[in-house]
Amino acid sequence: MRIEKVTLIGLGAMGVFFAPRLQAGLEPGNFRVMAEGERKKRLESQGVTLNGVNYRFPIVEPSETGNPADLIIMAVKDMGLDQAIRDIAGQVGEHTQILCVMNGIESEERVAAVYGWEHVLYSFMRVSIVMDKGVANFDPDSGFVHFGEKTNETYSLRVEAVKELFDRCGIPYKINTDMLKGIWFKYMANVGENMTCALLGIPFGAYRTEESANVIRRAAMREVAAIAQKKGIDIGEDEIEKQEKVVKNLPPENKPSTLQDLERGRKTEVEMFSGTVVRLGEELGIDTPVNRVLYHGIKVLEYKNERKKQQG
Repeated sequence: MRIEKVTLIGLGAMGVFFAPRLQAGLEPGNFRVMAEGERKKRLESQGVTLNGVNYRFPIVEPSETGNPADLIIMAVKDMGLDQAIRDIAGQVGEHTQILCVMNGIESEERVAAVYGWEHVLYSFMRVSIVMDKGVANFDPDSGFVHFGEKTNETYSLRVEAVKELFDRCGIPYKINTDMLKGIWFKYMANVGENMTCALLGIPFGAYRTEESANVIRRAAMREVAAIAQKKGIDIGEDEIEKQEKVVKNLPPENKPSTLQDLERGRKTEVEMFSGTVVRLGEELGIDTPVNRVLYHGIKVLEYKNERKKQQG
């Protein structure tokens, strides 16, 4: 099994981590970005600019069939996942593998419900990239894509195939022995950091100097850890402590995705973050007061943005 054709859906902050290296490492035309309508026109006419270089990637529309990808990378926002699942149908062949590198804990289940687990590997990203109006500047070697089967004591043939592709294209990666633990650890950190920054309107650098922000961040993380433990996933205080050094070494001026969305007047992924924590807490009998405040506070900020739009 060798991966020769790759389709990427979602050319945002996560998608640009892959796109230039896949285009350079694959035969011409074997890397495609999925887009249609105005987005297709914009990508064809303007492209994206990464570290000062403008790229125009080949485009494949959702309606195109008959030329399935060996690998599909889904890097869309949570609110666009259901549409993306429908859009990739023409790209899924008998042996196609799918990496859904989104931030949440339920995206793989949603994709597998449509296409089957034989097509879906677990994955998540650990990278900080800020993209604005098709422009991003970042260290391409500063982050990793994590992927694999649910457990990876030994590598399956499809994990080996993705590993070989990423080696060929120079894409930094890690294969976690326990992918669910890795996904929940990343989710726990993201809920604490992303939601707190969004509600308070602060960049990552605030965690270096403002302890009150860290108190909120850690409390939100502990609620996620309690839910994970109820589900049999071993994350807790050790992982919270491990994240301290990471969060305080992020580029201080960088802002997480939810804060970026709020500042640009867009809908956020709050449902996937604190909204999911609150819902799972209710289902499992775990109180989540911090995430409840984060959820409703960010929903109010979305409401304020909508009011501004309506008032002109």
